Amino acid sequence: MKASWTEGAELELYEIGDYIAADNVEAAVAWIERLRARADAVARMPRSGRVVPELDVEDLREVFVGTYRLIYRVIPGGIEVMSVFEGSKQLRVDDER
Repeated sequence: MKASWTEGAELELYEIGDYIAADNVEAAVAWIERLRARADAVARMPRSGRVVPELDVEDLREVFVGTYRLIYRVIPGGIEVMSVFEGSKQLRVDDER
């Protein structure tokens, strides 16, 4: 099982890293590694995350990593990360990629 990332999710990941790196580069690297590791772990058990409440679509799920929401789609052979963002924000329907 494998975790892949959409282009948009990769961009969000880099934006998170840049934001954190403004204060602490080592912390930014650690957060990016933590987010990627969580996606890899979820890929081994794709249905372990909860269904995204805003959309209520069975194959669109999420897990939290600290305060970040990692939104992913269950696909054959793993998951595709669709979005990653600060958990205090609500997913906009147009964010679904």
